[in-house]
Amino acid sequence: MQMILFGLVLTLFAYFVATLLYRRVPRPWMNPILTTALAIMAVLVVSRVSYADYVRGAQVYTWLLQPATVAFAVPLYRYRQLLRRYGLAMLAGVAAGSVSAVVSSVYFARWLHLAPAVVTSLVPRSVTTPIAMDISRVIGGVPVMTAVFVIVTGVLGSVMGPFVLRVLRLRSRVARGALFGVAAHGVGTARALELGPREGTVSSLTMILTGLLTVVLAPFLVRML
Repeated sequence: MQMILFGLVLTLFAYFVATLLYRRVPRPWMNPILTTALAIMAVLVVSRVSYADYVRGAQVYTWLLQPATVAFAVPLYRYRQLLRRYGLAMLAGVAAGSVSAVVSSVYFARWLHLAPAVVTSLVPRSVTTPIAMDISRVIGGVPVMTAVFVIVTGVLGSVMGPFVLRVLRLRSRVARGALFGVAAHGVGTARALELGPREGTVSSLTMILTGLLTVVLAPFLVRML
């Protein structure tokens, strides 16, 4: 019981503190997801608590990912007018981004001669965590490993995104939002919201569409590649 409470409280407290720090120092490398993970790792090492004991409590947050996935239907309905207006452009961008993310992940991992389980775990790296873990489970990956790759992808996307926007000279708020949503899922969406409400909305929608499309495409592409 103590270990269950330990995992619950540690995760919640670490994220709360990380969020406060990010508000004071709003830099991409201070993203709460990254700093929370690093803080929890440090606490586990210092306290010599095993990961298995920690997960017994933190598993509750993993269970909450399932209803979170269903809740993605809410923004799709709320912003249906935006989808009607830019639907074709969004779908084209999402399709290109989803396919390139899967293909590049597979070939890059094979080029590094990584184990097959690592290759399949990398495939859904550009998809938001709850969907990515389910995809990983279906195609033979390791869901926990996939979650790590998702976090790394999101943080790198939020850090490199502004640079890419400057290089490409993107002025369209729809295009700017889509770039973060397709490439960096939830972490990128948080960064897009800092650019403006339209960018954040588009990023949220494209993030969801990317997840839904990858669910369909990933098993097929993995078998084909």
